[in-house]
Amino acid sequence: MEIKRVIGNIEGVVVGDHFASRREVMGAKLHQTNQKGISWLKDVRDGLPVADAIVLNGGYVDDDDHWLAMKYTGASEGKDRDSDTGRLLRSQSWTLVDNAALKRSYERKYPIRVLRGYEGDERYSPSKGYRFDGLFEITAIRTSVSSWPAPDGSEIEICQFDLERLPDVQQALTPLEQRVAEIIDEEQYAQDVEERYPQARTVSLKRLMRSVATSQRVKNLYDGECQLCGLRLLGPDGKAHSQGAHVRPLGDPHHGPDVEPNILCVCPNCHVRLDVGAVVIDEDWSIVVRAVMLGAPTLPKLVTKGWHRVHPDYVRYHREWWENRGNLGKAP
Repeated sequence: MEIKRVIGNIEGVVVGDHFASRREVMGAKLHQTNQKGISWLKDVRDGLPVADAIVLNGGYVDDDDHWLAMKYTGASEGKDRDSDTGRLLRSQSWTLVDNAALKRSYERKYPIRVLRGYEGDERYSPSKGYRFDGLFEITAIRTSVSSWPAPDGSEIEICQFDLERLPDVQQALTPLEQRVAEIIDEEQYAQDVEERYPQARTVSLKRLMRSVATSQRVKNLYDGECQLCGLRLLGPDGKAHSQGAHVRPLGDPHHGPDVEPNILCVCPNCHVRLDVGAVVIDEDWSIVVRAVMLGAPTLPKLVTKGWHRVHPDYVRYHREWWENRGNLGKAP
């Protein structure tokens, strides 16, 4: 069955889905073109162009990504950009169809699909390919002055958009979540979870987006080998069993992003040790043991492989969070 491009979520695509190329992104009907940042289609209401998606991939110096919110720079015609440096030669125009379409989606309060590419902010971007990061709303638009002037020193005006991520309940459901939603009354489910797992109250009442695909990519790269202790746990079926641990945790009060630079492949023991601050990672990537667990030595330094790079911002956050909550002392 052919998938049609629509405003909002695409059936069969969930937050965290990864695509090797822009061509695959187009094939999934997430974006209109193979190169441009802004995607648009004609509104069924009146046939006017409205934007349905954007790609964050380091295209403009004035883009400012903060995971749940961002400032996004509009589009320019090819002749208005330096082909070597990508710098703007002339101001942007609101009459350009891409910018006009994104402005119209703001006025009509249409959600925008956001994809991040491998050349975007290294804190949030995949190391390769493109990742669908959910639906955002445009909260404000303005004409701003670019931080980079024109070659002659004159000001460059840009079309700038503020976007914020829509609440989790408005994001696409995973197949499992869809099945649960169909067979379980939400209010009863929340009550059951609260009674059985009191510590999970906020998760039961407020959906916490977690991409299985994102975590699985990291675990597949390490083939289940723990980055903290080197253990590779095999089940009776011979398959490696590991967990994806977020260095800066998701949800309140941490609000860490569910992205590869914030995920470690760990064994269950090390997952707990990381979550309770029994181990932290120092600036030089050495593993600091703050509470000894007998019979479970750690590696001297965090192991990384291939394309996976843990961002130091998340390591620093985790370390400072636990150091500020009492010094357990380093292992002798």
